[in-house]
Amino acid sequence: MCGRFVGFRSLDELKGFFPIDKAACETISNYNVAPSQEILAIAKYEGENWLVKFHWGLVPFWAKDISIGNRMINARSESITEKPSFRNAFKKRRCLIIADGFYEWKGEKGRKQPMFITSPDHKPFAFAGLWETWKKDDQDSIYKSCTIITTQASESIRDIHHRMPIIIKPPAYEPWLDPGNQDLVELDRILKNEIVTELVSYPVSKQVNSTRNNDPSCIEPIEL
Repeated sequence: MCGRFVGFRSLDELKGFFPIDKAACETISNYNVAPSQEILAIAKYEGENWLVKFHWGLVPFWAKDISIGNRMINARSESITEKPSFRNAFKKRRCLIIADGFYEWKGEKGRKQPMFITSPDHKPFAFAGLWETWKKDDQDSIYKSCTIITTQASESIRDIHHRMPIIIKPPAYEPWLDPGNQDLVELDRILKNEIVTELVSYPVSKQVNSTRNNDPSCIEPIEL
């Protein structure tokens, strides 16, 4: 799974790595992103790629309230075409969730060591994501939310955790974002073949266990 991640780039930096046509929000560095927070993502609206903010934890349109999002921060790639919560979004509402790395915890319960996992070249990357809109009957405001798609961990981090977020390779960004692309076979191929598997990791301070700690020291390597 993926329960915490990191993103700290400016808009100008992000435009150098991702196909962003327009930005609907400001970028803010977050070294300890947690569920329910607003996170940066790229979604396609009317043919253009927009940098937007979604709440992390997908709330299906049919949900009674937004609390269901706490259980929907991740979507297993193996079952997204079957789960009512994800299958419609998988067809039409896919996004790229921007990150510089993510955290996972290694070891026995009570003695778990946080690890920071990132790309070998330390460049930002994009998680495969799904997004949804939700509206309470008696309100006009729309709640936009998303989830990160996960798969079995690659060999590079399998000793830390058995699951990992799917990281999309740049050539697959456009076909993944295109809501007109509803070929489930092609989308499944992207999630299996157009993904990053080589990652690096190192231990970081247990201060990341608390979301109150949110600064560059969270990703500084430590000696064990």
